[in-house]
Amino acid sequence: MTRRSLLLLSAAAVLTLAACGQGAGQKAGAEGTPLLVGATAVPHAEILEQVKPILAAEGVPIEIKVFNDYVQPNVQLAEKRLDVNYFQTKPYLDEFNAARGTTLITVAGIHVEPLGLYSRKHKTLAELPNGAQVVLPNDASNTGRALLLLQAASLITLKDPQNPLQTVRDIATNPKGLKFQEVEAATIPRILPQVDGAVINTNYALDAGLKPKTDALQLEGADSPYVNYLVARTDNQDDPRIQALANALRGQAIKDFIATKYEGAVIPAA
Repeated sequence: MTRRSLLLLSAAAVLTLAACGQGAGQKAGAEGTPLLVGATAVPHAEILEQVKPILAAEGVPIEIKVFNDYVQPNVQLAEKRLDVNYFQTKPYLDEFNAARGTTLITVAGIHVEPLGLYSRKHKTLAELPNGAQVVLPNDASNTGRALLLLQAASLITLKDPQNPLQTVRDIATNPKGLKFQEVEAATIPRILPQVDGAVINTNYALDAGLKPKTDALQLEGADSPYVNYLVARTDNQDDPRIQALANALRGQAIKDFIATKYEGAVIPAA
């Protein structure tokens, strides 16, 4: 055998060993790769941190990627840069899928961040006078949600009692003759003392020092259509790791954590 042949054989052997080593490394890495979960910071990432040790005991490591917007968690999930995400309601997901042509799906409903009707002037719903001025958030999703809340309080009825995307034009009856003003959600707490009542998102209510469980005249319950969901793709929804995460998020330990940590500002889903 010539020296050139020996060199060629040696080079081939090195390449073969490298390829074998690379394949083994990739396999080991895949087995130890954490489940990548996209979430917003509060309360989603906080809740996921509580799930970590539960899943670790089952041999399912998770890695939490925190986002400060509602678009990228879905974009990255659709592009397979995430395995699953946890931050959104089904109405938002439906709207996103329709607008982006994606087919992301809900896996399990985890919690509700209840919308509330608040007042600085009145202590009960019965005290709201005829012609009371009530402020609603002015974005489409939250306007419909606020109207459903007022319907649940028996203050109004809607043409379609279940539709979460209604406007004040869809009010069928208004016995007290409530007068509605639509305002940017973030500014509503500041004008609360000036009006009879206002529907406020939980995060803004907490920022204003309100306690949803004790201060709201009417508060969404765990049966709200605005449950926050764990969301996956159609190609991985049955992944045992995702199912394990869903089960842990809906388990009693996490329900107890939510109840203790958030004092009614976040409610485990029914």
